[in-house]
Amino acid sequence: MLIPLILSGGSGTRLWPVSRRNLPKQFLSLAGHGTLFQQTVARTRALPGVAAPIVVASEDHRFLAAEQLREAGVDDGTVVLEPLARNTAPAIALGALEALKRDANAVLLVLPADHLIADTAAFVDAVQRSLPTARQGWLVTFGIRPDRAETGFGYIRRGESIGEGTFRVERFVEKPDLATAEGYLADDGYGWNSGMFLFRADRYLDELGAHAPAMLAAVRAAHAAAQADLDFVRVDKALFAQVPEDSIDYAVMEKTARAAVIPVSCGWSDIGSWSALWRAGTRDADGNLREGDTLAVNTHNSLLRSHDRHLVATVGVSDLVVVTTPDATLVAHRDAAQDVKKIVDQLKANGRSEHSFHRVVHRPWGSYDSLEAGERFQVKRIVVKPGASLSLQMHHHRAEHWIVVSGTAEVTCDEKVYLLGENQSTYIPLGSTHRLRNPGKVPVELIEVQSGSYLGEDDIVRYDDVYGRA
Repeated sequence: MLIPLILSGGSGTRLWPVSRRNLPKQFLSLAGHGTLFQQTVARTRALPGVAAPIVVASEDHRFLAAEQLREAGVDDGTVVLEPLARNTAPAIALGALEALKRDANAVLLVLPADHLIADTAAFVDAVQRSLPTARQGWLVTFGIRPDRAETGFGYIRRGESIGEGTFRVERFVEKPDLATAEGYLADDGYGWNSGMFLFRADRYLDELGAHAPAMLAAVRAAHAAAQADLDFVRVDKALFAQVPEDSIDYAVMEKTARAAVIPVSCGWSDIGSWSALWRAGTRDADGNLREGDTLAVNTHNSLLRSHDRHLVATVGVSDLVVVTTPDATLVAHRDAAQDVKKIVDQLKANGRSEHSFHRVVHRPWGSYDSLEAGERFQVKRIVVKPGASLSLQMHHHRAEHWIVVSGTAEVTCDEKVYLLGENQSTYIPLGSTHRLRNPGKVPVELIEVQSGSYLGEDDIVRYDDVYGRA
């Protein structure tokens, strides 16, 4: 059984302000059709005889992953929740243990959820050609044939051929300086380290046990204590906290004697920065990648990205990245795009929230947009999906006014349950137990005006919740 294992725990800090902790790049539509996560799922479905995927995701992103799987037409996948980030080696071990529950001979195709591949056919061909090698017990990685001297990726040096177009890995190389990268480009024996792998689940666990036994033991314990939660596999948090943190490269691939590499040219990009997205996108005659409402006069080789109802205009500039969201704007030289992470680090150090949350926050029931806020008040636009319901809840410090803009809302307020239609409103007093539900077949949109001494999202007591948050 060939099982895709999709790693979806990244945060995408170099694509701030669009990518943020609560909505990272893998769940965004950045290039092509659908989100990067959904494109990854779609690629796996092009493989003959492929099984339903296993997704290892952050606990914070569980509903995003589940919803995007559903939108991609996958209703039989498994979502394993990582309570803490522990890098790729433990995440893959969780996936391997889950795969062995399905099939003792399962072969895992390990794919980061946030990569872009332009040539799916070439990718599928490489997977199929390397399957016999993986089934023989080799740990296969995919080496991307370089088309430029790139200093932002690690490299893999190929050794002797072992058949089926695959080679023994001679060595892994850290990110080089420019002169070294130019030498690698001239030498046909090097490929970029893509972070994609193919191997039997049992073989990966064997190698992890040989080279990182403490890690394997801790992952086994945490996985053995996992609990089913709705449609998720929730790994035990206290036990997973004991797992050492390390990447698959350091923990296994650089130490095993059975590492193999297959060279592939498939239009691959890790979309690791705005400059990488500019390079991977379709640019106009002036070399500009433009998305949203933009105007460019005498502008060259730049990335311009605007959000809804906001015009970005540039005059007489080159090699820039200009990205706007409703609450933040980034202006950077394209060559400095890797340093955007430093902005995120400063936001964290200053105790600001823009590294974590967008103004529009997505929830399993829908979304809310914080339109305006001041001392003792806040105004939100709330959208509730058809059939969805917020938790039965109470606030200690705020009252709420709800005005229905479209759709029909079912309101519970203490002992009363009633319907509100368009242009109708209601008042939820401080301390009242309340719930908002959409009983209809179209989204409900409403304006919520909060007033009180404290308006933080943590002022909430949940009594009942269909999403397991009570």
